[in-house]
Amino acid sequence: MPPIRVRFAPSPTGYLHVGGLRTALYNYLFARKNKGTFVLRIEDTDRTRLVDGAVENLIATLSWAGLTFDEGPTVGGNFGPYVQSERLEIYRDHARKLLSQGKAYYAFDTPEELEEMRKTQEKMRVPPKYDRRALRLSETEVKSKLDAGVPHVVRMKIPETSTIVVDDIVRGRVEFVSDRLDDQILLKSDGFPTYHLANVVDDHLMGITHVIRGEEWLSSTPKHVLLYEYFSWEMPAFAHLPLLLNPDKSKLSKRQGDVAVEDYRQKGYFPEALLNFVALLGWNPGDERELFNLETLVDEFSLERVGKSGAVFNLEKLQWMNTQHLRLMTDDQLFGLLEPYLEKAHLGSLHREYVLKVIHLMKERVDRVEEFISFGGYFFADPESYDNQAKKKNWKPESSTYLTEAISSIRGLNTYDEKSIEDVVRTIAERHGVGAGKLIHPLRLALTGLGMGPGLFELMAVLGKETCLRRLERALARLVEH
Repeated sequence: MPPIRVRFAPSPTGYLHVGGLRTALYNYLFARKNKGTFVLRIEDTDRTRLVDGAVENLIATLSWAGLTFDEGPTVGGNFGPYVQSERLEIYRDHARKLLSQGKAYYAFDTPEELEEMRKTQEKMRVPPKYDRRALRLSETEVKSKLDAGVPHVVRMKIPETSTIVVDDIVRGRVEFVSDRLDDQILLKSDGFPTYHLANVVDDHLMGITHVIRGEEWLSSTPKHVLLYEYFSWEMPAFAHLPLLLNPDKSKLSKRQGDVAVEDYRQKGYFPEALLNFVALLGWNPGDERELFNLETLVDEFSLERVGKSGAVFNLEKLQWMNTQHLRLMTDDQLFGLLEPYLEKAHLGSLHREYVLKVIHLMKERVDRVEEFISFGGYFFADPESYDNQAKKKNWKPESSTYLTEAISSIRGLNTYDEKSIEDVVRTIAERHGVGAGKLIHPLRLALTGLGMGPGLFELMAVLGKETCLRRLERALARLVEH
């Protein structure tokens, strides 16, 4: 059996779609699991849909996700070029071979003629397909038109009555009747190939052994099978992945939410979480496990465990996974991810040791990295206001007495840590014959401006003695005033 070679072949038409990320991931996992080669190929032959910078963005996004390719535009390889617009003569040469064998033909129809053909077929209620009028031209007429430079395409000649079988790893045996297939354009009038010719030629010349792609390409596969047969080439194995669906079971689209990987990256989702999430959109490990990193996915992955039915893109599940992956990270890892947010918030001068304490304390209370700042702003600045609802609930007339005593006791502490802070609070509560909560809640309000957060004693230990005293005195004046 030849060495496994797979490819991810996106079109540079914008940002990488989450469905594209899943296709790239499954190809990557299959290659790594089987000690094979993962190829990146850029399919840019549709010149009307190109977006400047899209190739660079695709490569940067794959890099962010950790899906490193072995061959491709920026790393080279023995089967390049890996950008289709740089391989045009290869496709034209293969189109000429098909023409010479009578397996393809020139067609000179104008857009207006094709539109009229479509309307006529619509009226007759027959499936729209090319009516092969170009095949009625004599060799002399064809040559005359070519010599005159009449715009033309090259069409594939589909057998009229045959059954084309696709043996798909995911979907099993799928049969297509040839007379329902259109004579696909292989070479467009601009000299560029269509996807169908270019991808088959490239997959063969690049030694691709397994074509793993989305279900939307299944209906095109019989044409690809025919091309392999026309060229007398060995067929790769096919695996068509199930569709990604919105919660209402419609095809995933940006009308119902973000579909670009870049959107999730900008919102602070971890690549590990996004990969874990999309891996389970169609594949399952055969048990109840849900959390995987890239290494464990490689160990577990197989195409045989990819299902046929569409997979629902559940944003709540992604958010949950992101939280779980955050919890699994070390404080040092999170510090590295938090640094850019600290710089952006002009907090880059904070001591690393202090920020690590904040991370350790808040790790169980946030879902994304930026929330260390947005949810824990009181670690980085004194509160400017106090939550009204928390004030109504927790600030009582006697609270000022408790805070005054707390300030005095804290100021007199020689050892300032969680235990000594807790001892102060409980001693004052016992002195007044009340539960510790009668002090804890107003203390938290005074220190953070909020009614909830991490454990008070740990919070005060992280903030430090001077910061706590300053905030308590300031809050005492402000809260009593109001």
